[in-house]
Amino acid sequence: MSDKALPTPLAELITDFQELGEKDRLQLLLELSDELPDLPERYADHPELLEPVPECQSPLFLTVEINEDENVALFFSAPPEAPTTRGFANILHTGLNGLPAQEILGVPDTFTEQLGLTQSVSMLRMRGMHAMLGRVKRQISEKIAAA
Repeated sequence: MSDKALPTPLAELITDFQELGEKDRLQLLLELSDELPDLPERYADHPELLEPVPECQSPLFLTVEINEDENVALFFSAPPEAPTTRGFANILHTGLNGLPAQEILGVPDTFTEQLGLTQSVSMLRMRGMHAMLGRVKRQISEKIAAA
């Protein structure tokens, strides 16, 4: 799988991870966890509007919005004491937020393997990130079909 098939922001993040050693990759993941945007009030005050991702080892909730141009906004919620989960959520947010729906739907489910974290992060946690992407794609597909 080449980076050419990935959206540019996501490909750039993968490159950032690949250029680092294993220990520094974990540090970058922790830095990304600190940068996960807060939920806007319309979701922070209504957590029932967010979908849980039970495959994640820590509580994670998400939702997507699609505007009239079919660009996607991603929203994630995870507790501060879950830095790996928050880091994964912010990889998706940084790499995909604001992109056209069809571009996100085309992201290969296996892109996470290119981050180089499989030696440092458990397969259960990696499965959680796969599940986040799967739910994002499913919500996008459902919202497009309903429009």
